[in-house]
Amino acid sequence: MERLERFVRGMGQYVDDIKVDKPLYMAVVRSPYARARINAVKGAMLSGNELNASLASVGEGAGGASANPAAHPILARGYANYVGQPVAAMFSDDRYKAEDLLESVEVDYELLKPVVSPEEAISFEPIHSGMKSNVISDKFVGNDFDIKADIVLEDRLENHRIATNAIETRGILADYTYGRLIVHVSTQSVFSIKRGLCGTLNLPEDKVRVIQADTGGGFGLKGGLQPEHVIAAYAAMKYKRPVKWIETRMEHLMAANQGRGAIGKMKLYANRSGRILGIKGTIIVDAGAYAEGLSGFAPGFIAHQLTEQYAIENGYVRAMSVLTNKAPYGPYRGAGRPEAAFFMERMVDMLADELHMDDAEIRLLNAAEKPFTSPFGMHIDASKPFMEKALKLLGYSGAKKRKAGLGFFVLVPGAAPGEGVRLQVKGGKLHVWLGSNQHGQGHDFFIKKLVKEELGVSDKDLMIEVPDTDLIKSGIGTWGSRSAMVGGSALVDAARHVKEQVKAKNGKYSQKLLLEGDYDYSEFYKFDGEINSFGANLAIAGVGPANGIRALEVRACYDVGRALSKEMVKAQIEGGIIQGAGQFMGEEIAYNEDGQLLTSSISNAGVVRATKAPKCVVKILETHSTLPDKARGLGEAPTIGTPIALVRSLEHKTGKRIKTTPVRPEDLL
Repeated sequence: MERLERFVRGMGQYVDDIKVDKPLYMAVVRSPYARARINAVKGAMLSGNELNASLASVGEGAGGASANPAAHPILARGYANYVGQPVAAMFSDDRYKAEDLLESVEVDYELLKPVVSPEEAISFEPIHSGMKSNVISDKFVGNDFDIKADIVLEDRLENHRIATNAIETRGILADYTYGRLIVHVSTQSVFSIKRGLCGTLNLPEDKVRVIQADTGGGFGLKGGLQPEHVIAAYAAMKYKRPVKWIETRMEHLMAANQGRGAIGKMKLYANRSGRILGIKGTIIVDAGAYAEGLSGFAPGFIAHQLTEQYAIENGYVRAMSVLTNKAPYGPYRGAGRPEAAFFMERMVDMLADELHMDDAEIRLLNAAEKPFTSPFGMHIDASKPFMEKALKLLGYSGAKKRKAGLGFFVLVPGAAPGEGVRLQVKGGKLHVWLGSNQHGQGHDFFIKKLVKEELGVSDKDLMIEVPDTDLIKSGIGTWGSRSAMVGGSALVDAARHVKEQVKAKNGKYSQKLLLEGDYDYSEFYKFDGEINSFGANLAIAGVGPANGIRALEVRACYDVGRALSKEMVKAQIEGGIIQGAGQFMGEEIAYNEDGQLLTSSISNAGVVRATKAPKCVVKILETHSTLPDKARGLGEAPTIGTPIALVRSLEHKTGKRIKTTPVRPEDLL
């Protein structure tokens, strides 16, 4: 049975569906305080006194194992630094008994004053001993400038934190058999998990095998290793029994890495004609309590994209990442791209209002008419032709009457360094492994299409396998709008090599000769270039009773390069629009001044109900890329353009300047 049919029939094999003999169920003792000294832990089966290790950070934007004072301990030792931080673990033959055992653990906490605001954290005492400040990344991007401008506009803008809230929470099943650690995990990258486990637990690579279970959504969170993965793996080795951990929704909201959480203090310089002369600013990313994964990389990545599709010659930005007593920062669909677009487009809208210019007019005035390299080093093709075409396809001239908002952006995919692939012909079937794999996107569609085009192999003779570090040599993973681009191109390149092997053996190629043969080809398709693409959204927002905010309609126009599956392109865009609408309407993770979580259930975390989903209209353009499969990035596009277009529409309807997402009713008072 094909994978897609299994999902439709409810026969997926997610981590919690995998059955093994005599498993131990893991439950985690978590800190109830945002910042506290831990004087003692009594009654725990596993604590930081035994598992004395820090997280080896791999995945999107990560940089390997860290030995600095801000590295995330697997289990807290000495101090707890956010509500929900793992402190100890308990195990039982029964899941509910494991949860009950948590009450038997005694932890002696000595409360300390936490810091919640990243701006306050800059001058707050270091939350980690051995550090001089809470600033973990601080650099300047671009070159300083001094120009005379008719208009100088300043504003403070913010995207509040968001939980990924995939339908399937995190989960792992770890087993230690015959000296090997075998892991089934809900993940976006089996190789990130493997490298992380090897680095954290000091295990040789040949002693760890990671297999991707069916994965019910990731949105960035499941791209890399997290403490609970290590705890389960260590316990499996210790007890010589399989260990299973399935995250509860409350655990997810308090302890899983959270995205967004960025502040932009922007200054825009322009002349009276509307031409933007330059931008300056400070980007501050709320890294949470520990330096891991994306936290140090994100501020510079946001700054890199700030000029977006505009030909702005001058730019100078300070990019900072700051520790606070919150759950650690991580990627959430877009991972820096939506933040950059929000900061830039909000300032362009501010300029339009200052000059009483039309939203489209001021954007076209500043569009790049030829290929352009920004002062922050981002390369784009001429953006004006796309923008003119998108305005027509989106029906902007008619939608203005409904007080529609616009949002343009550049999608910078995470294509480098490429992707791994394996093709094997065995028993008359072609088996395909990719280093990236679906967690809801429907990769099977583009795999089938490309295999059919390159090798003529029909669906009935094709077996699409899940990533397994024993069965594919190398790979990166699924994030950053990269899978169709470099995963598809790796597949095309590998298929062409296999075709040449068949020709060399038989003097010609046919599907029959391929399937009758015995072939096994693996490669890592390398790509270190930059293939950016343009996107645009038009949106219509509404305001109901008690300033209730609605996303009524969102239109999208994106250049996807080559649409490998138009059905899945449309589905990806519609799903992303709903996520972007959620960020606009109320989705966030909020804390009080003591670092206590205010959004502790999915009902108050702002996730969009089906009844609140906007009408979606999708238009695609296809300007082929130079990659073998001709695709461009897509997955994150709707979460970039949707919030900024909705915010602008709300401004048109209320006359109120909007500076943050989500938009709260009190923002409109």
